[in-house]
Formats: sequence, C-alpha cells, structure tokens
Amino acid sequence: MSRATRETQLDGATRVADPVERGSRRYRAITVALFAAGLTTFVSMYSAQALLPALTDDFAVPPGVAALAVSVTTGLVALAIVPASVLSERFGRTRVMVVSATVSSVVGVLAPLSPNMAVLLTARALQGIALAGIPAVAMAYLAEEVHGRDLGSAMGRYIAGTTIGGLLGRLVPAAVLDVASWRWAMEVAALTALALAVVMTRTLPASHRFRPQRVHPRIVVANIAAHVREPALCTLFALGFLLMGGFVSAYNFLGFRLLAAPFSLPAAAVGLVFLLYLAGTWTSTAAGSAADRFGRPRVLLGAIVVMAVGLMVTLIPVLPVVLVGMLLFTGGFFAAHAVASGWVGLLATEHRAEASSMYLFAYYLGSSIAGACAGLAYAAGGWPATVVFVGALLVAAAASAATLRR
Repeated sequence: MSRATRETQLDGATRVADPVERGSRRYRAITVALFAAGLTTFVSMYSAQALLPALTDDFAVPPGVAALAVSVTTGLVALAIVPASVLSERFGRTRVMVVSATVSSVVGVLAPLSPNMAVLLTARALQGIALAGIPAVAMAYLAEEVHGRDLGSAMGRYIAGTTIGGLLGRLVPAAVLDVASWRWAMEVAALTALALAVVMTRTLPASHRFRPQRVHPRIVVANIAAHVREPALCTLFALGFLLMGGFVSAYNFLGFRLLAAPFSLPAAAVGLVFLLYLAGTWTSTAAGSAADRFGRPRVLLGAIVVMAVGLMVTLIPVLPVVLVGMLLFTGGFFAAHAVASGWVGLLATEHRAEASSMYLFAYYLGSSIAGACAGLAYAAGGWPATVVFVGALLVAAAASAATLRR
C-alpha cells in the first residue's frame, strides 16, 4: 500500500504524503485560487477609500467619521486574524477560507443599502471580521500544501493578488463615482469581489496535508508562546510591523506633498499614484522565485535596501524623479513582504495558522501605529521629516533582516 493510500481522508479528499511542486496541475489550481483570494480580500477591504468624500456629503458627517468606513474594516481584520486561524486549526483551511469569502461578499453586497452612517460602519465592521479568515489562513495553507523550494513563488503570486486587489479596490469605485452615486460605486466593487470569491471557491483544492488540532484557550496560548520563543519568527513578526508601518506612512502623506507646491497636482492626478502598486505585482512574484533560488535572507535584505533607496530619491523635488522613487519603494516593499510572509510559514513547522496570523497582526498593527506617528512627523517637518521617520523604520528592518542571515 502506498504512503498516500495509508493517509486518512479529510475535507472530502485523500491526504497525500508529498507536497505539491511547481508545474503540476494542482500547483496551478492552488496559485490561481490564492491569487483570486488576494484580489477579493483587498477589493473588499479598500473599496470605501475612494468614496470617503461622497460619504461625507451624503451622510453629513465629518471626514474623520467617514474615514471609519475603511479603518473599522482593517482594524477588525487585525483583531479577528488570530481567532480565524484558530478556527482553521479545528475545521480546516479551505473551509474557513470559503466561509470567509462567502460571508464577506454577501455583507459587501448589502452594505450599499445602509440608510445611515452607523449602519454602514456596522456592515463594514462585520465585513472586516469575515474577511480575516482569508489572510489568516492563506499563508498556512500554502506552507502545508506546496513544496518548500516552490513556496516563495506560490506566496509571491498570492501577494501579487493582494496588490492588484488593493489597486482595484480604489480604482473601480472611483471610476463608477464619476457617473453614479457612491452606493452604485460600492455595489460595483462588491459585485467584483463576489465574482472573484466565486473563482476562489471553485478553483481552491481541498487541504490534502492538513491535520486538525484540538482547539482550547490553553492550547492556543501555548502555541502562540511557542512561536514567540522562536527568535527567527519574532524577527519576522517585527519585520511585518516595520515594513508595513513604513509603507503606509509614506503613502498616507505622499498625496499631501503632491498637492502642495512645487508640484500642485490636481486631486484626480494624485489618486493615480496608486497605479504604482502594479510594481508590487511583479516584484512580489519575482522576489518569491528569487528567494527559492538565492536564499531568503539575501533577497529580503536586498528588497529593504531598494525601499530605502527609493525613499531617499523622493526627496528630490522633481515630479518624475519622485515617482521613480516611489516605484522603487513600492516594488521593494512588496518583494520584502512576499519573502517575509512566506518565510513564516516555512519556519513554523507546527501550528502554522497561528504563526501566519501573528505576522499579519503585527503587519496591520504597524499600519495603525506607525501611520499615526508619521502624522506627527509630517506636522513637524513635512515630507523630509516623514522620510526620516520612515527611514528609521527601514534601518531597523534592515538590521532585523541581517540577523536572519545567521
């Protein structure tokens, strides 16, 4: 009897002994499904960002209240990531991802019907909780199913999906808003996310290498404590915080710089700066493949250096040069994120979902905390002070990445 035959059955499919390798039919199905998963998650997460001025006008609320339509979603994604990963340990990776995509898509379709801002914020909060199941589980699923030498490439394709999803989540509703109300704009984005969720659920292969774990608070705490005691994993968690914190800080205040002299760009043109996210679509995949070939420490440190170089270039007050600098900065960020996130799943040989969720918790926490601190830097010294702040985060990230070489 073969090893695969001796394995037990789970999620309606026979668990196989060998991981999936690049070039196989199953590998292609996994990467297509996870690419769609990244798309649907980030389209849903950021679909309200381009609509904030319209929400302010329609509901007669301050801009800060309208901005909660984005922050409550991302904040609750962070808070729900660990619980979602725990559920996946008990009920299976694919089941949690499918339920997450289904529930978040249904809530997203209903959200534009909200009669007031309070109902809309409630819907966006529920959507954030539902969405957490995909990022919390996707990395663990890939680490379990894909062979280690091909994991970087597979993870890069998932990260590429998140970059394009983040871009579409901003551009699709913004385009519809030119010809219709914010409700129709949000609805079109929600239907786009729903279509992508259908692609994910129809192509996602069942977990063949997953082993269910007991779920108990003491067990969860023990699993998390075991990951925290692993120095390399803690370093990767810190890198998630530092990298995402620096990335969000730069993009939060780049728009202010481009609106002001000497550039004085119109708001519509400033919005197109998010097209630079497309750089991450290529670099995340390329970095994953390069990490498989040349080693993760070398590629990770190189990506951080590219971020730092791009950041320094943005200090030159010439528009094409600033855009080139942000292109390097953006490409370097997504490359570093693809390598670091994939490395977490490779190092955590047990309880991968908790490890991946801890990385993502730090990742979104960095967005929140560092983004707020960057506001103080910008208020104190404009863009140069923001560059100094983000640069300090990148120096810390480079130092952390250097320790992983050992």
